Amino acid sequence: MKIPRLILSLLVIFITIVPHGVTQNIYSWLSDSTSFEILPEQIKAPDGYYRINVESNSFEDWLRHLPLFENHPPVYLYDGRKKSNQNAHYAVVNIDVGNRDLQQCADAVIRLRAEYLYSIGDYETIHFNFTSGDTAFFRKWIDGYRPSVNGNNVTWNRSAEIDSSHNSFRKYLDIVFMYAGSYSLNDEMKKRDNINQINIGDVFIQGGFPGHAVIVVDMAINPETNNIIFLLAQSYMPAQQIHILKNPNNSDLNPWYSINFGDILTTPEWIFKKEDLKRFR
Repeated sequence: MKIPRLILSLLVIFITIVPHGVTQNIYSWLSDSTSFEILPEQIKAPDGYYRINVESNSFEDWLRHLPLFENHPPVYLYDGRKKSNQNAHYAVVNIDVGNRDLQQCADAVIRLRAEYLYSIGDYETIHFNFTSGDTAFFRKWIDGYRPSVNGNNVTWNRSAEIDSSHNSFRKYLDIVFMYAGSYSLNDEMKKRDNINQINIGDVFIQGGFPGHAVIVVDMAINPETNNIIFLLAQSYMPAQQIHILKNPNNSDLNPWYSINFGDILTTPEWIFKKEDLKRFR
């Protein structure tokens, strides 16, 4: 069944280009001199597809407009070396990876979610669980509290000045990356009942040691067929630049994935089940 034009007009959006100054205010890690393309500039929807409508200033909108490096560069590791597998990515997100082996798989998902919440000033919602089960609240970090970790025992002591700057926020994230991972993030998230409920910001995740996680950063729909497609982003091991994945199984849609992938979602470096789809609570 085709979607009526009136309904279609509510479902799809024709992307407008966001001025770089506005983007730099939203993506706090960018400097004023940073050169980039926003995601819709570099990755077009396939013929016949239109990006789904999303609410302005939402997490979905924020992910859709992620800044990408220009000219499809290689993916680099945290130590400056090139990733050994350069065939997995279609584009590279213009965001720092740090200089330690911390921002890996689930950490990249945490980074993007936390950066969005930071950009809108929602500090209270920025909190993630360590593998031990203890919760690291950014608000507590702002107030000067720092964790002391001894095995599965975590205590928080006030040992720093009050600081909500982005530099302080990045230090907080490094601590989260150190003590959290796919196992803890998987437990924090809520399972989607059906693949048809998929939304931008959802995560395919398998918790484990190691596990893996990839995040949906954009979606589009074909009004003639009602087929929905999506883009995935990941980091990997060792810590590396966050990148948009290729679709290794459909050259016509690449880098987009169709929700009609069956029971198994095959990405360049991991295989997920459709039941692995989760969302932030």
